Amino acid sequence: MKIKEAAERLGISQRAIRFYEKQGLLSPSRQQHNGYREFGEEDIWRLQTIVALREAGMPIADIRTALAEIDAKDEGRLMELLELQRSVMFAKWVEMKQMIETADRMIETLRQNRTLPIDDIYQLAESSRILREQRAWEDRWGFDELAGDHDRLVREDKTKYPDYDEALRLIVKRAAPVRGERGLDIGTGTGNLAGLCLEAGAAMAAVDQSKEMLKACRRKFPEVETRLGNFLALPYLDGRFDFVVSSFALRHLTGSQMLLAVQEMRRVLKPHGRICIADLMTIGESGACGSSETGLPLPALLDALETNGYITKLDQMGERLHVVLAVPVRPHRPG
Repeated sequence: MKIKEAAERLGISQRAIRFYEKQGLLSPSRQQHNGYREFGEEDIWRLQTIVALREAGMPIADIRTALAEIDAKDEGRLMELLELQRSVMFAKWVEMKQMIETADRMIETLRQNRTLPIDDIYQLAESSRILREQRAWEDRWGFDELAGDHDRLVREDKTKYPDYDEALRLIVKRAAPVRGERGLDIGTGTGNLAGLCLEAGAAMAAVDQSKEMLKACRRKFPEVETRLGNFLALPYLDGRFDFVVSSFALRHLTGSQMLLAVQEMRRVLKPHGRICIADLMTIGESGACGSSETGLPLPALLDALETNGYITKLDQMGERLHVVLAVPVRPHRPG
């Protein structure tokens, strides 16, 4: 098959095929007498793969790596690349939704006032910029390196993880998953909480920023659907879950990020969806979070939940360990 036929079969340009060849993504054979490219079925399959990965937004360098893993039959590494790409795409999608909402507010202001003062434009743009910066996620804790010791640490480190197993059991009791429901565990670690929800009969999905934690989760609980992601850009579309749970993870966010996290949880929940969170929490005034030892400010969490239309029930398990259940005051529309 010549390059023109290959391009027509795949619905792409000959120029694109030459570009992929130049980038080292494929190497079709050439006819000896004239040097024309000759595309076999394996070349066509490879081109289809390249086109699909490009359509998913994957950069050329990552496609090159992905093809090498396919050639080496390393499915695990290929899965990591695809999950990373999916996580990046969802983060961009959430950011795009935010930009659309900013444009909608500008349109509404103009519709009502028949004018759009420069100060209003600036304030809306500034608010959008601040939100974008707040959504920036960075692993400052090195969870990939901690994954191998995670299950030991959560049971031995009584400072960071007091009453760990009891807290997880209370989350399941309060969230009350039932057979046929679909739940999401955010900051799942090695999947201990997701596993308990599985035992209760729910179908579970789990999100974590650490690929090594997710590997451990899949080994322990192969039935759990795992996704690379974080609180600020959950890698799921709107209205997918009956409940969201999380344990000893929300405290890693700043105060302003916590409000965004609650909004993201609400987005992926169904109209009657509930939230249950266990973590170290301080009773003092709301402020910056981010300490795995002191915990997050309880008033700020309760305020964020109530602002988003939830009523809350609080269990205090110790001096700082709390379990918060949040149920919607009335059914909300996802998104």
